[in-house]
Amino acid sequence: MTDTILIVDDEEGIRSSLAGILEDEGYRTVCAADGFEALALCKRELPGLVLLDIWMPRMDGLETLKQLKEQHPELNVIMMSGHGTIETAVKSTKLGAYDFIEKPLSLEKVVVTVENALAMTRLKEENASLRGMVLKSHEMIGSSAAMQRLKEQIEMVAPTNASVLITGENGTGKELVARSVHYLSQRRDKPFIEINCAAIPEELIESELFGHERGAFTGAVSQKKGKFDLADGGTLFLDEIGDMSLKTQAKVLRILQEKKFERVGGTRTLEVDVRVVAATNKHLEEEIRNGAFREDLYYRLNVVPFKVPALRERRDDIPLLAEYFLNAYCNREGRELKRIVPDAMEALRRYDWPGNVRELKNIVERLVIMTSGGTITVNHLPDYFRGEPGGREAGGGRLDSVLELSSLREAREEFEKEFIIQKLEEHDWNVSRTAEAIELERSNLHRKIKSYGIDIKK
Repeated sequence: MTDTILIVDDEEGIRSSLAGILEDEGYRTVCAADGFEALALCKRELPGLVLLDIWMPRMDGLETLKQLKEQHPELNVIMMSGHGTIETAVKSTKLGAYDFIEKPLSLEKVVVTVENALAMTRLKEENASLRGMVLKSHEMIGSSAAMQRLKEQIEMVAPTNASVLITGENGTGKELVARSVHYLSQRRDKPFIEINCAAIPEELIESELFGHERGAFTGAVSQKKGKFDLADGGTLFLDEIGDMSLKTQAKVLRILQEKKFERVGGTRTLEVDVRVVAATNKHLEEEIRNGAFREDLYYRLNVVPFKVPALRERRDDIPLLAEYFLNAYCNREGRELKRIVPDAMEALRRYDWPGNVRELKNIVERLVIMTSGGTITVNHLPDYFRGEPGGREAGGGRLDSVLELSSLREAREEFEKEFIIQKLEEHDWNVSRTAEAIELERSNLHRKIKSYGIDIKK
């Protein structure tokens, strides 16, 4: 589509000259003799760019610019003037002008400035489109009463700067809630930075959160910004906050209270403006009683609590989610759209989903890959959906069901947890013997046991 450029100037000779040059470059032009005419033209057909003279009768360029930006904030405007001053250029910029060029016009400069302005317009449009795609990809699917309440709470809290604590079982979508809080907030144009507190060794978590200075420890060959630094002005998502050490908790508490911190090995105090959203699958009140979590940090984080319901608590949403994932994976894999027949959908709806939405997502991805026809029936579902031998209730069924999903990328975490539990059971819950059997460092196994919340039996 040809870009349309509006030329606004009270001199007919300049209008026709600019129109001729720009049309030779492949642009479509429309012209206006003053600000009133320009505003009327923009209401009928919004151009891709405006070239606007400052000194005009009836309504000058600065007033026209002001009204254009009020009515069309995304419209780029290039100001032109034969009596340009620094003061006028600064005022134009403050009112939202993209650039300022002086008369007599350098035709080469006009063409280059127009090209750059239109490129900027296209970039803005692409960013808006990408933002829309991101928002859609993080859309919270569900119309059940529980999900409606959660969405209402998010819409109410997101525009504020209040800290949020999200609780819920693994796989319920706590990160999705955190992203929704960010994208509906005033910080949406700033970074959303996430960190899984359970996935990073204790000796590295402080460096990840706060950054470090060069030479702070062996291997610190250069300065590194931490997550708080990177999230400045935006949102920091602390996932699995319940697995953070007490020492690190104390430093996070200080940042929440004072909005200041020092990098590891540094002495300079840095100030940040970060909204913290935390999530956990643990009962933090119990962790506080056991001395594993700071009570003062809990109350700092728990300003607004969100409880994400388990999938079994919102069964009416299962068909919606299944259809959503089905269409998404069919499109991603370039396959014809498949249909889940009613009795298969009912089997999905009746199932308890211990892995929650993550498990449903993995099952649907597997069905898209492994079903050759366009219809998914009960016979395509894993055995445990039909109550057949080898299902979740059968001996060893817990691991068997996860193995059904082990070829899927997002099932690895669930598989690893169940695999570790089975191996611990086989070795009477002896961590050293289990680590040796699965060829894993004992310290690494301990860390995985802690991160997955596995209860070591005595």
